Amino acid sequence: MTSASPAIQDSTTPKRPPYLIRHPEFFTLGLIVILFAVVAVINPMFFQPGSLFDVLRAATRSAIFALGILVVLASGGLDVSFTAIAALVMYGLTKIVLLYFPEAPFVLILLAGAMGGLALGLLNGWLVKTLAAPSLVVTIGTQFLIRGFLLAFIGTEFFMNIPPSMLAVGQANIVSFQNNQGLQTALPYTTLAIPILALLTWWLLNKTMMGRAVYAMGGSPAIAERLGYNLTRVYLFVFGYAGLLAGIAGIIHVSSTRIANPFDIVGTELDVIAAVILGGARITGGSGTVTGTLLGVLLVTLINSVLITLGIPTTWQKVIVGAFILVAGLLFSLRSRQ
Repeated sequence: MTSASPAIQDSTTPKRPPYLIRHPEFFTLGLIVILFAVVAVINPMFFQPGSLFDVLRAATRSAIFALGILVVLASGGLDVSFTAIAALVMYGLTKIVLLYFPEAPFVLILLAGAMGGLALGLLNGWLVKTLAAPSLVVTIGTQFLIRGFLLAFIGTEFFMNIPPSMLAVGQANIVSFQNNQGLQTALPYTTLAIPILALLTWWLLNKTMMGRAVYAMGGSPAIAERLGYNLTRVYLFVFGYAGLLAGIAGIIHVSSTRIANPFDIVGTELDVIAAVILGGARITGGSGTVTGTLLGVLLVTLINSVLITLGIPTTWQKVIVGAFILVAGLLFSLRSRQ
């Protein structure tokens, strides 16, 4: 008996998708490299330590948000209430601490912020599961509820007095020096939140049963349930984790900016979601990596910083990010067809 010809073998063996389609985070990395190359030609002064420190400082809050949204997207859900959660936690908690516990240590304040965000996130997860409604609809509803509460009971008031421990953390730097123009350049301690929370998120998604359940539910809730995963727990985990990180991001934001304004982060939801999608997470769930998410945040932050540095109107930021998302969406479409 003769063996099958190579032609027949080739026709029956599934083709392996190209490397870039299997690893979309490298597409994001390629865009970052191209962006760096363009900036190097137009404005090489951008690569001074001060500018790079500014990029890291600007990316801190978005990176924390994005890690939480990555977990939600990987499960097949979508959360747009995280900035409202952060605003309520950071403003309400800062005001409570100032009035009643002004000497509270930063670790305690950060823990309280995380727990406040966790509680609101768990509420999102419970509503999504109980109402059996799309998570986008539910979180739009909770977003408006929280914003309405802020407007009704707080208004647009903000204050610049923050607890001493938060002020001290916001002013502390990993490294600080003067540049050639005599200006102070520093990398704040708050940027350490990025690697710490990135490692935690990576461990949860890749080394725990809950992480496997998140990706399984993102692939197919019905199959995940047949495999024995408790979908209620998964809903509570993903939205609770996103809320927890939102609370942490809010406290770090107040410490870094040294001002408690409940509305200065409202409206940044799409930038964060765009960063996660650019990092390789599909809106339909079942995919996404921590590395890709951080690269997506870096790309969006660089676009904003570079355009400002080059004197290009900020309105073009959305145009460029939108174009990148469309290209990324094409890659995802090709990946799903392979």
